[in-house]
Amino acid sequence: MIALARKTLVHEWRRFVPAVVAVGFSGLLLAVQAALVLGIFGSAAVYVTASSADLWAGYPGTQSVNFGRAIGPDVEMRLRMDADVTAVEPYVWIDGDWRTGSADAAAAGGVSVYLSGIRTGGDALLFSQVLAPWQRALLRAPGAVIVDRADLTTLGAAEGSTAFINGHRVRVAAVVDGLRGLGGANVLASLDTARDIGGPDAPAGATYYVARLRPGADAGAAAARLAPAGRSFGAYAVWTAHDFARRSQLHWMLDTGAGAAVLFMAVIVCIVGAVVTSQSLAAVAAGSAREYAMLNALGASRAALGRVVLGQSFWIGGLGLALALAASSALLSAASAYSVPVAMNWPVALACAVLVGALALLSGLAAMRGLLRADPALLLR
Repeated sequence: MIALARKTLVHEWRRFVPAVVAVGFSGLLLAVQAALVLGIFGSAAVYVTASSADLWAGYPGTQSVNFGRAIGPDVEMRLRMDADVTAVEPYVWIDGDWRTGSADAAAAGGVSVYLSGIRTGGDALLFSQVLAPWQRALLRAPGAVIVDRADLTTLGAAEGSTAFINGHRVRVAAVVDGLRGLGGANVLASLDTARDIGGPDAPAGATYYVARLRPGADAGAAAARLAPAGRSFGAYAVWTAHDFARRSQLHWMLDTGAGAAVLFMAVIVCIVGAVVTSQSLAAVAAGSAREYAMLNALGASRAALGRVVLGQSFWIGGLGLALALAASSALLSAASAYSVPVAMNWPVALACAVLVGALALLSGLAAMRGLLRADPALLLR
């Protein structure tokens, strides 16, 4: 019967093309929605994922990277005292107002930006996945900043142009890819430039201190060991980079209206995919009712006919997944080329494939309900 299912698909392929396209369309919708969820909410943690630090120290209870508050300079010393820590550097975060043309408050073109003050050494940890050493060297010039290429239009800027952040003149020294964040444009500057823009009222210390551990060290154990046991070094908390990135992503995904809307759309996509797939496979089974009735009259059991339907569902699901893989790869590549925030990894891709395959098989089982009603008497009508 399995061979019959395969031969039926080969010889009557025109009848099965709509079902294959339906499964492929469902897989495409699911993959694109998953990529958008990963891309949009992954950008909330780009500060962590684009850096090579193992530990992040910040204010207790910080829900997301962009909600950081200043912690005291003593925290840096506490991190350096640990035997597993090999490097520590500060991260200064400033909420800024970007204006082009004039520093006057009345000037048009104000854009909210996130200004990150980082080290400019070639071995720096922050944004090490995005910045090349020569780009860091450009930040050593007073007032030099780096922005994401996709944000140039939003900022009304170009490479080499000047602007004002909180009334301080800056120059776009370079542009990079992979710096786009969630909620505002990201701007990178040296620690000196960031503190100058922050002004004399900026608190001492830094928004975060990040640390690198020696090879082989357990980041989770180090974070637990460095957790404050008293008030000697002020209020702070320590997270592993993985935990802090996940913390930021889950906040935007589950605790904000934007996250609820995107997740709701993901559920709708799953429902639409399930309905389209089940209806297509049900139509295929209904179109073969007379053939199934004839096979039943010739002695084939309904269980054997059910295996034929499941076999067809398996092949339709496999072909649909192949179609979805090709279409989603092309679509996501085009989206990345136009700086649309999409991301995909193998675990999520595998989960999408398993879900679409399960939808195809469950739709085949649903189609079997109609098959059980098939009766040889249909041949007489």
